[in-house]
Amino acid sequence: MSLKLLTVAMLAASVALTGCDDQQSDRAVQKLKEFFNAVKPDALLLKDLTPGITTEAQIRDQMGKPETERKFTDGSKRFEYPRGPQGLNTYMVDIDRDGKLQAITQVLTAANFAKIRIGMSEDEVRRLLGKPGQVAVFPLKPETVWSWKWREGGVTEEGIFNVHFDQYQKVYTTSRSDVIRGR
Repeated sequence: MSLKLLTVAMLAASVALTGCDDQQSDRAVQKLKEFFNAVKPDALLLKDLTPGITTEAQIRDQMGKPETERKFTDGSKRFEYPRGPQGLNTYMVDIDRDGKLQAITQVLTAANFAKIRIGMSEDEVRRLLGKPGQVAVFPLKPETVWSWKWREGGVTEEGIFNVHFDQYQKVYTTSRSDVIRGR
């Protein structure tokens, strides 16, 4: 996001907040904060987050509300942060049972895609790759395809990884597509 656009957005937010009562103002500020966290460059999103030191509250303050929050029996948690509907990164943030950052992992990688196996459930795929950027349903086939845009390198830099589910919501194959530009 350009600095000019950011300045205009902040000015518009300030004008919008002038006529609000405190409760409306707090909600508006929260919505604005969520918006900026969603478009914040990854370098700022992840800045100064240190395993073993950064707290869950600090993560939430800096990264915003996670798309999904999973709690495990040992008291640890995993937060999912997909970067935009067709972003190239999805971060899984692991928090230990003491509420401290354990690790941040970018999950849209060839190594993670290679872990997808025939017969996996939609939930198992979601836990591994995060929220898909696109979901296409083909009722006549019947098939549902989840897709993630990712940075694969090579000649085209970006590609799309697809997971195909059958009518029982189980993986039956995967595929790769090109990102189509200029349409």
